[in-house]
Amino acid sequence: MSKQRVLTGITTTGTPHLGNYVGAIRPAINASESADVQSFYFLADFHALIKCHDPALVHQSTREIAATWLALGLNTDNAIFYRQSDVPEIPELCWMLTCMAAKGLMNRAHAYKASVDANLAAGDDADFGITMGLYSYPILMAADILMFNANKVPVGKDQIQHIEMARDIAARFNHHYGEHFVLPEAVVDDNVAVLQGLDGRKMSKSYGNTIPLFLPEKQLKKSINKIVTNLLEPGQPKDADTSTVFQIWQAFATPQQTADMRQAFAEGIAWGEAKKQLFELINAQVGEAREKYEALLANPAHIEEILQAGAEKARAHSKPFLEKVRAAVGIKKIQ
Repeated sequence: MSKQRVLTGITTTGTPHLGNYVGAIRPAINASESADVQSFYFLADFHALIKCHDPALVHQSTREIAATWLALGLNTDNAIFYRQSDVPEIPELCWMLTCMAAKGLMNRAHAYKASVDANLAAGDDADFGITMGLYSYPILMAADILMFNANKVPVGKDQIQHIEMARDIAARFNHHYGEHFVLPEAVVDDNVAVLQGLDGRKMSKSYGNTIPLFLPEKQLKKSINKIVTNLLEPGQPKDADTSTVFQIWQAFATPQQTADMRQAFAEGIAWGEAKKQLFELINAQVGEAREKYEALLANPAHIEEILQAGAEKARAHSKPFLEKVRAAVGIKKIQ
């Protein structure tokens, strides 16, 4: 029986933060150890070009994200870890899928509709500033998934629609050209934490409220001290369930540590003390990986070597598969 295939993409825009670690990186690295699953993890640098037009930032982010996953212990013997742009079969498949994707389906994509609504609200033309990259983003995502016939794709709730679109496009292709693609399933883990950021909103690069994962100790402490809290004094009971400090604590702590901190909140722990303990908890967990991360960034040739080895493994799947798809659509040698 063939293994289930699970695929995860990481867009290379920005520096990984605590929210990325808790929400995506940590569960994915744990899953990569499973012998029953074939895991594909890729740096989505083509996707990055949709949002980011700063070449230096895309390049730097690629290095930082690759170093982060490796420093945190991604098992590259078991998992296939590659850069999207190192697999030329993906953009070729993307074009074939584009030729099968209904424009009406793309019109319903949440990201596109949100951009149109924002334009109309501002009194602009509906498509002002919208690129074909943004519009076609779900097709490239479909190509990423269908190239490796992934069975499961772990996503947040906001990405479920894209998996459904990939299924629609794959089913249409299969109907026209024969059964080539597995219809992927979205996997949403409701137990994965969505961290709050410095200002209490969801931790996100777009809000500028993130705590980078591998900040040096002093800067990590400084950053944690900036978390917004209320004006309750030491000794006054505090509500753990509405506190960003407690919510981040819970994502890193054991059940016992969480229970102890909840009790400390009820007893009126000072905000400064709670933040100090939060810093110590996170620093203890990321300290060793931070050293590996810094060593990897200082040796980019080693990162590149790992990515090239991953690309070779990925292309061992993508090259023969694309040949079959090409033949199916009639692109083959004249005989």
